[in-house]
Amino acid sequence: MIRIALDGMGGDFAPQATVQGAVEAVREYGYHVTLVGQPKLLETQLADLRFRKSLIDIAPATETVGMGESALMIRHKKDSSICVGMELIKQGRVNAFVSCGNTGAVVAAATLNLKPLPGVKRPGIAILLPTLKGVTLVIDVGATIDAKPEHLLQYAVMGVVYSKHILKKPRPTVSLLNIGEEATKGTSLLREAYQVLKESSLDFTGNIEGRDIFSGRADVIVCDGFIGNVVLKVCESLAETTVEFCMRELKRSLLTRVGALLCRPALTSLAREVDYSECGGAPLLGIDGICIIGHGASKPKAIKNALGVAGHFVRYKVNDHIVHEIESIKADTHEV
Repeated sequence: MIRIALDGMGGDFAPQATVQGAVEAVREYGYHVTLVGQPKLLETQLADLRFRKSLIDIAPATETVGMGESALMIRHKKDSSICVGMELIKQGRVNAFVSCGNTGAVVAAATLNLKPLPGVKRPGIAILLPTLKGVTLVIDVGATIDAKPEHLLQYAVMGVVYSKHILKKPRPTVSLLNIGEEATKGTSLLREAYQVLKESSLDFTGNIEGRDIFSGRADVIVCDGFIGNVVLKVCESLAETTVEFCMRELKRSLLTRVGALLCRPALTSLAREVDYSECGGAPLLGIDGICIIGHGASKPKAIKNALGVAGHFVRYKVNDHIVHEIESIKADTHEV
């Protein structure tokens, strides 16, 4: 049975949303979920919910790392729900950990407690973005802001592995996010990374500009964590603003209101396409353990889906494939 630890105190709507999400995941997937956090608060939320009692338990954690606190607080809050969750993975008591809490703290705790996978230099956070041709994986969106060319190569490898085994794309293409398509564009980091990716055995298609992210030209888009995080935040804002603009215009007159009723199925589908809760969570790739990071504003549906992502990660043995592919790239390039 797949066993997943969930940060019961992480997120803007915890513990109510986390507990409800856990219960929904147990009902739908049949996983065993360990809620990590303050027992009394978690037990109160569980009291009125119906679920198989044998599939949910609680791991006590007396502290919480706040959303606005420094990631380094994990050094001082050893009994925080994030640190306890990581310890459960380390001890082999669970297969994965999911948190919608402080992203920096989750990355720091995973890096310090679980260590990178063999051969991996830096972990990377991967997200899925909807495009005109399905979904595109973008990595890194915030784990490492001072990346080197070899890190970007490893991000590409890990992104390809995830695309192959989770998204079922037989030979994913890889592009490097840059300010132009020419190999000579961008910073020294990007120019060097271009050559490293070009010389690798990956299906590298060159640079891709920001305007082409949603075109579906690449299955995997590689960037450093600083640029990736900016892209992530802009995409979130754009999705929310676009939906709001549409709703505002459709309410302007009786005619547009009637049109809105006729277009409701299409609008509902659009809203679903840009809804982060559908994806659930972003995997932290490259860590010797499975860690899924959810959006801070996650509600039960998003948390349930994040647990689903963790389960798929376990089932398809993504980390084993990453280690194998990193070794293969190392042998090919002699640079990683």
